[in-house]
Amino acid sequence: MPYARTALLLAALTALFLAGGYLIGGQGGMLIAFGLALATNLFAYWNADKMVLAMHGAIEVDRQTAPEFYGIVEELAARARLPMPRIYLIDTPQPNAFATGRDPEHAAVAATTGLLSLMSREEITGVMAHELAHVHNRDILIMTIAATIAGAIGMLANMAFFMGGSRSNEEGGGSPLGAIGAVLVAILAPLAAMLVQMAISRGREYEADRMGGQLCGQPLWLARALARLEQAAHQIPNPSAQANPASAHLFIVNPLAGGGMDNLFSTHPDMANRIARLEALAAEMGALDPSAPTPRTASQPSGPWGRATRRGPWG
Repeated sequence: MPYARTALLLAALTALFLAGGYLIGGQGGMLIAFGLALATNLFAYWNADKMVLAMHGAIEVDRQTAPEFYGIVEELAARARLPMPRIYLIDTPQPNAFATGRDPEHAAVAATTGLLSLMSREEITGVMAHELAHVHNRDILIMTIAATIAGAIGMLANMAFFMGGSRSNEEGGGSPLGAIGAVLVAILAPLAAMLVQMAISRGREYEADRMGGQLCGQPLWLARALARLEQAAHQIPNPSAQANPASAHLFIVNPLAGGGMDNLFSTHPDMANRIARLEALAAEMGALDPSAPTPRTASQPSGPWGRATRRGPWG
């Protein structure tokens, strides 16, 4: 998804939030909504990563506590010329991973214990390359802000239900549509916010797959990991304490094991589409051997990913 389209979608979310405030409380409500939008964006910028990690009970690890996993991330970060992110583990049997943080200098990547126990080294490398591609593209901030605005729109909808458009228009600042405006906000705003949020998430996942395949040097490692991750998401239940729809779009595969179609209500692209794109990328790169050894980083020359390929990270 082009960055311009992502910016337009984020603008649409913010405009939806302001429109909801106007329908509930007129110009005064719109100003309040604008203030809330600024506040939620600022809060998300500085604190959303901490909230997401705490929400999933993530524990920070280092070279001593998780040497092999740390080494994989360290090698990939060097290849991508990124600062070393903080590394976290989530104690759950369902294999999955996500990245968070406001920029590459303040990034964190998290993987579940299920990912490390069920996946091969090559598959883990593919998954973490995908997550570091999110860091490189600053998707972690884009999707976190999208989730925060969408959450605020949900709060606005709840307010609309309670208010019920009862404020009198004679007060001079009330809703221009009264009860009708409140009902529209309560019903339509969360749905529209969800659609925009999911459109942002799906587009960024496709791009992270592409760049992650280039970063690890073997797109089929990531393709193989995605197939196993989707299967596990349906077979291994996610603990209720961690099954939070608000953060589901951050993971590499949907931890809530949603449907398989690439439709309006899917937080992630259709897995068959993702794998097909990675297979096409592998053919273009001439990287068709999924059992090839993990590329080393220290002495390999060339572009931003540290590997000469037929196309760079920007396509």
